[in-house]
Amino acid sequence: MTNEKKMIAIWAQTEDGIIGKNQTMPWYLPAELNHFKETTIGQAILMGRVTFDGMNRRKLPGRETLILTRDTNYSVEGVTVVHSIEEALNWFEQQEKTLYIAGGSAIYKAFEAYYDGLIKTTIHADIDGDAYFPSLDMKPFVQISERNIQKDDKNPYDFTISIFDKKEGD
Repeated sequence: MTNEKKMIAIWAQTEDGIIGKNQTMPWYLPAELNHFKETTIGQAILMGRVTFDGMNRRKLPGRETLILTRDTNYSVEGVTVVHSIEEALNWFEQQEKTLYIAGGSAIYKAFEAYYDGLIKTTIHADIDGDAYFPSLDMKPFVQISERNIQKDDKNPYDFTISIFDKKEGD
């Protein structure tokens, strides 16, 4: 495996596909947040404006942040704003970092054709929500690892982290 940059979707969902509620995450799992941080630190993350606003426009430290929005007047200090998939792809081509696509639903679907890998966390709980992960074609991907995390005093739910790479030749 080389250290070349990749475009990777990263997300957490319940077993029935819930990824959000009222434009925020409907769970709090410090171990899962730590996994996200360890995975993305030193790299770049891209999310839609609604997802970023749902985080109270909080820029995550140690990562370059891109926000995709149609609003040409949108700006937040310290983040890169892009207004189209093409603009995001041009940014990606001209730098060396891996780009993690971090939501929401329409953003995950919009970049589907460009993914080199997927990092999916499945939360083993019945949690109410109003945003779902879109259906992606999983045929081009092969699962390369799976890690189960048990609930504890800080993490109220068991969860599984599954990592997928694009198959050679796809």
